[in-house]
Amino acid sequence: MLLCAQFYQQSIPGPVIKTQPSAADTAALSQPVLQAENLSCIRQDRVLFSGLSLKLNAGQLLQILGKNGAGKSSLLRILAGLAAPDDGQLYYQAKPLAQSLPAYCSNLCYIGHQSGVHEQLTALENLRFWRAASSLQAGDDWALLAQLGLAGLEDVPCRMLSAGQQRRVSLARLWLTPARIWILDEPFTALDQSAIGLLQQHLLDHLNRGGAIILTTHQSLTLQFQSLVQLELAYRW
Repeated sequence: MLLCAQFYQQSIPGPVIKTQPSAADTAALSQPVLQAENLSCIRQDRVLFSGLSLKLNAGQLLQILGKNGAGKSSLLRILAGLAAPDDGQLYYQAKPLAQSLPAYCSNLCYIGHQSGVHEQLTALENLRFWRAASSLQAGDDWALLAQLGLAGLEDVPCRMLSAGQQRRVSLARLWLTPARIWILDEPFTALDQSAIGLLQQHLLDHLNRGGAIILTTHQSLTLQFQSLVQLELAYRW
């Protein structure tokens, strides 16, 4: 008999980042930007999860937990619109995702297991490509790469960089994108502690600006977030 993946949702309180939020801030943080209702996912005749519902608000970090094979990456791909659920519905700003997909995609930054880095291009060329593809204005990409610990490697083809350095190049998109919703699959993989700290601070800054994040990670978050919600998928045979 096939068993459904089970999950729990737990709100974890943290210190309030803004000491006196305005009425506009409070209203923005209460707005749901993404909702899922009764999602089901089946892979190779195994039910990964069923009846899964969630809501993502502005300013919220949703951390997906679970053992390998529990369906974390499959869930992220469904939430990113890259795969269809076997059952259930997704809503973006209270509208069915199928009716608002272009607007959703323009407001989404998804970084999966694959880095998305063009290995034949240099780090600098990758950043310039992403800017052009997103119609972003030119910026100081040299300074950004230096901030990410890649000073002196700007003109090195990415195929010659280490896994951690390639990951830093990939994550540079989070400093470029205007998207409010970030969906990140194991973003801390191959990063050292300094890079993890830098990325976590950038995630926190994004939330404080009214953004929303969904991520998977096997590593503990070391910073305190204003609104952290955890959802754990249980592995079922």
